[in-house]
Amino acid sequence: MTNDTRSLYSQLPSIDKLLHQEEIQALVASYGQTFITEHLRKLQEEARIIIRQDNDLPAWHNQWANELQNRITLQRKSSIKPVFNLTGTVLHTNLGRALMAESAIEAVSQVMRSAATLEYSLDGASRGHRDRAIADLLCELTGAEDACIVNNNAAAVLLMLATVAPNKEVVVSRGELVEIGGAFRIPDVMTQAGCTLKEVGTTNRTHLKDYRNAINENTGLLMKVHTSNYCIQGFTAEVHGDELAALGKEMNLPTAIDLGSGSMTNLAALGLPSEPMPQDYLQQGIDLVTFSGDKLLGGPQAGIILGKNMD
Repeated sequence: MTNDTRSLYSQLPSIDKLLHQEEIQALVASYGQTFITEHLRKLQEEARIIIRQDNDLPAWHNQWANELQNRITLQRKSSIKPVFNLTGTVLHTNLGRALMAESAIEAVSQVMRSAATLEYSLDGASRGHRDRAIADLLCELTGAEDACIVNNNAAAVLLMLATVAPNKEVVVSRGELVEIGGAFRIPDVMTQAGCTLKEVGTTNRTHLKDYRNAINENTGLLMKVHTSNYCIQGFTAEVHGDELAALGKEMNLPTAIDLGSGSMTNLAALGLPSEPMPQDYLQQGIDLVTFSGDKLLGGPQAGIILGKNMD
């Protein structure tokens, strides 16, 4: 180390000296001494690196308080910014998916301003359940016996599998082992839920007999997965919901379908490509249907499980 370098290091003020500066005392009053001390130490270490690499003091060596304030402001600036969605994908996962209606935004703002009956029943003057209000609406809308609302559809599928078929085999068509964004894969979710995947059929053709032949004493669930992000065309065959429901009833096994998204209205009647409707599968006799609430309903991110009350 040269004498010039030693001289540069000696010009760096101590943390204690910096903390006694009037400008930095003002920052301490705003952010707390622990926070400011930690950031001063980081600045001091950065200054040592600059001296070691450039044999010079940092540009801000006479303005520690200003540099510190600038960095705190930058650090606390929100990383989430409004943008224009010009991707062509209306419900874009990376851009926040569904935009909420102004009436919904106003309702959220109102309820956040005071205590609310989130888990309290005014009628019974007792604790309630936070899902109940939404669950009742979903049941009225779809004809389901009950509903459960969770964080996202991946969580809905995971919880459904872990509840219905733990340590059991789940029979799924080989052509429906989907992967969606974020590395969500049906086989991986089954493993996390403690289930064993039982693939049946082929990539392009699966028949009801494939499901039937796969059933054994360790079968816990018969499942379909809607291939919402791709399609297989040509020489194909799949098992429909009513067929799977009838087989489940015959073999006394629960049935489920993961829709991913789907639709609450008949889009074909509007001249648009049709999408599967959860209420249709429930009417066909499928026990449990899962889907992404924000994609389907245009609200905040959510996963929804609809179906029969299994109690």
